[in-house]
Amino acid sequence: MRQDPASSERPRVSFLLSTFNRRDVVLHTLDRLYSCGLQRSDFEVLVVENASSDGTAEAVRLQFPSATLLRESVNRGPCAKNVGLSLARGEFIVFVDDDSSPEPGSVARMISHFEADPRLGAAVFTITLPDGSRECSAYPDVCIGCGTGFRRAALSQVGGLPEDFFMAAEEYDLSLRLLDAGWRVRTFDDLHVTHLKSPASRYPSRITRLDARNNTLLAMRYFPEPWRMRYALEWLDRYRLMAAANGQRAAFWAGAAAGVVRGLAAEHRPIRAEAFEQFSRIEQTYHRLLEITRREGHRRILLVDFGKNILAYRLAVERCALEIVAIADSRLGGRGLRYRTTPIVTDAQALSLPFDAAIVSNLSPVHARQRSAAYRRLTSKPVIDLFESARLEDAAGDACIPPLAAA
Repeated sequence: MRQDPASSERPRVSFLLSTFNRRDVVLHTLDRLYSCGLQRSDFEVLVVENASSDGTAEAVRLQFPSATLLRESVNRGPCAKNVGLSLARGEFIVFVDDDSSPEPGSVARMISHFEADPRLGAAVFTITLPDGSRECSAYPDVCIGCGTGFRRAALSQVGGLPEDFFMAAEEYDLSLRLLDAGWRVRTFDDLHVTHLKSPASRYPSRITRLDARNNTLLAMRYFPEPWRMRYALEWLDRYRLMAAANGQRAAFWAGAAAGVVRGLAAEHRPIRAEAFEQFSRIEQTYHRLLEITRREGHRRILLVDFGKNILAYRLAVERCALEIVAIADSRLGGRGLRYRTTPIVTDAQALSLPFDAAIVSNLSPVHARQRSAAYRRLTSKPVIDLFESARLEDAAGDACIPPLAAA
């Protein structure tokens, strides 16, 4: 059902979110969206209501009559945002969760970034949690559902979120298609969104199952040979260890089985080799590590974090003929777990081991910065984040873009 729009003029921005049984949370979010800093005629808000039973639809209609309310008959999860794509009129479409909202001024700066880079397909916001900590995707070139702006033309070319995912890894699917089509996906330090990360509807067993299923399907659907099955199996091994640590073995195996079955039945649509390298950074990781080890002479390496891109780091270490003494991981260490033959240890255990340098094996910009800073306080040995300089260069370049004043 479409509510009366505030203006017949095409808005610059369309905010798009889906919700299920979180009435008070979504009302708070909508209140903040209408205070985004843009003039009212410059944006619209679309809410996809996933068959909630708590009066969400009625409350949204009453308190925010200018919003476009789209009611579904079943819960389609975060991927229900697709329902609103055909009705969104904005030049730029901003995905938010029902418990996330951009800080005032960020959307205007987002528009500036799109105007400065005609190949920018997705501008990812920096995410702040209620306790002040940050979160982001495990890979740099991946959008995040609680705060990403898209160029309408990019979405029109590649399509929206995958209909068969429901939730978990849906942003990866969309990001890979954007990269394959030649669009850029970038996270900006001057775009800020607050994510409440409300606990309602976040069920550990469902998240574990869908993470295993959807990431397996993702790799088998899009990754080129010879990486297709290699990444599917590597990711499954990582999620298996995480599930074991969290007491979710049954959920993992259910998701793994479903992912393999779906992956074998799915059409293989491999992305371009250049797009895959931009995403995975396999060759970049190797060449950066090779340069450092040749210059510094490191031989024994401690990997810091069992990150989602651990395969790229392991392959780089092997190609450089280095030794991995252990993987230090604050979540999985101390449980007797191993990645292949490499022990996964606590930070305290890691610091007692004989290593020449610590390599931060996590591509997530937030976690890489956090772990680098922590280890530089803990040890006098070299702590190396292979992509730190590239992030600093990107941040310096962003600072040169003039802000767009709100109309």
